[in-house]
Amino acid sequence: MPVAAVVRPFTALWASQASSNLADGLLQAAAPLLVATLTRDPLVVAGMTVVQFLPWLLATLPAGALADRMDRRRILVAGNLLRAAGFALLALALADGWRHVALLYAAVFVAGCAETLVDNAALAIPPRLLPRAKLERANGRLFATQSLVNTFIGPPAGAALFALAASAAFFTGAAAFALAGLAALLLPVLRPTGEEPEPDGSGGPGRSGRTTLTQDIRTGWVHFWRHDLLRRVAFISAAINFFGAATGGLLVLLITGPYAVAMAYYGLFIAVPAAGAIAGSLLAERVVPRIGGGPTTWLAALVPAAGYAVLGLGHSTPLALAAMFGAAFAGSLNQIVVSTLRQAAVPDALLGRVTAAYRLIVLGVVPLGAFGGGLLGRHLGVRAVFLAAAAGLALAAIPLASRVTTQRLRDAENRPVGAFRSDE
Repeated sequence: MPVAAVVRPFTALWASQASSNLADGLLQAAAPLLVATLTRDPLVVAGMTVVQFLPWLLATLPAGALADRMDRRRILVAGNLLRAAGFALLALALADGWRHVALLYAAVFVAGCAETLVDNAALAIPPRLLPRAKLERANGRLFATQSLVNTFIGPPAGAALFALAASAAFFTGAAAFALAGLAALLLPVLRPTGEEPEPDGSGGPGRSGRTTLTQDIRTGWVHFWRHDLLRRVAFISAAINFFGAATGGLLVLLITGPYAVAMAYYGLFIAVPAAGAIAGSLLAERVVPRIGGGPTTWLAALVPAAGYAVLGLGHSTPLALAAMFGAAFAGSLNQIVVSTLRQAAVPDALLGRVTAAYRLIVLGVVPLGAFGGGLLGRHLGVRAVFLAAAAGLALAAIPLASRVTTQRLRDAENRPVGAFRSDE
């Protein structure tokens, strides 16, 4: 198929993801504002994080298996429309004057379950639309759009709409999710390929006849776990997310406390890292080939570690912002390297399940990191959390990143599917 023939389907995927990211950004501001108007109980407010990430612990593996069993286009359509329906019902309840934190919890939980379906399927679609040579550029565009819409556009718009009326923010979010579902209808049919390697690494077709969902999940998990390179980059990303979660919730206390930055300027500490993430996503196709995927992996761990040390020890706001920009830039480069590795090295029939296994590890540590950071900060102070994160992430990089080399990444990405061995 000519490359020109796949441009339009990728544009449909891009539009669908951009619209759903806009909805996520709107609700990223509106949901905390709503819960803050309903209660000042810290435990209830913190429960939002638990409800938000619980689906990634409960539903991500089944969602990945479904992505390899069903038409991925239908998953994007149904998942986004489900999120639209959930938040539309919440908006109707708010407009009718019925406000209760349980309603918000329920809407966020349902949306989180649908998100596991949509995200696992969406991450498995680009290799079906584009050749390997265009994956880094495509992933860069998708991640840059996500960063731009999630941070620069969605949250300010969500807060402004909430100020007008709580229901307005959620109605708008529901409409954006509905548009994402409609845009996904423009994708071609993306049915399962029907063949997958044996989990013993023999490379031949493994599925002959119907299998259970549990068997499919196990096959995907075994394939992921036996691939040393995928497992290593997953634990590197998990370490980055763990220490990011440990420090992220306390950043506002550090900046408005020891750094003495006025609350009115706190938005800089959200916007500047977002700009770094966008810059990294857009420049990845040029930067990664020049420095190599292996060094990129090291930078993704060591640059944030250095940034935490700067934040924990310093008092200079410009230096702190520069450190956060650099950490986000390096992190976005690594995200594209890892996504391209999965998409190029994993057979399409397994890609949804392997992606789910990866995300279970990478996102499952977020609530643990947030809890650990809060506990440490309560007993030792906020600066101690950042210094501990700097040391912990640097130490974690030594055993994890040492075997992630540019040559190993290239070998895994360029190997034909039939020659792929899960015990590499």
